[in-house]
Amino acid sequence: MSGFDWPGLMRAGLRDLGLRPAEFWALTPAELWLLLGPEAGEMPMGRSRLDALSQAYPDTHADLGADDG
Repeated sequence: MSGFDWPGLMRAGLRDLGLRPAEFWALTPAELWLLLGPEAGEMPMGRSRLDALSQAYPDTHADLGADDG
């Protein structure tokens, strides 16, 4: 599974930026993000960053906590 919202990116590129399909597909994700501007937010976290965070902050049984209810 990809970390990209392809339908959303295609709408942004084709509809909002007015790119032709060939122009859209010729862009790298970083180039598309740059064209969308700061309102596009941060690029999604990749799998390697998720793995690094999982190693740095592993889930433990203590993290689950007790039911306070």
